[in-house]
Amino acid sequence: MNQTSAVLDDLFDSVSRCLTPEVAGRIVNLRASPQVQQKLDELAEKSTEGTLSDSERSEYETYVRAINFIGILQAKARSVITASASS
Repeated sequence: MNQTSAVLDDLFDSVSRCLTPEVAGRIVNLRASPQVQQKLDELAEKSTEGTLSDSERSEYETYVRAINFIGILQAKARSVITASASS
């Protein structure tokens, strides 16, 4: 694990220690609204086709970073749920 990954993991661990099992469950179940998912799908398709404008590329990259952040947070939340179930 590189230094950046280690720091990010530590930061996410700090957040996950604040989660109750109930809140962790809500985080795990977070999903994009149908409208947002449609927009993401459209941008993903254009990205695959190589037809994104510069502003669309910036928008899409922002969404991807947010999705990655939420995905990591959801993984940490699942760990909280697992730990509470085995206690």
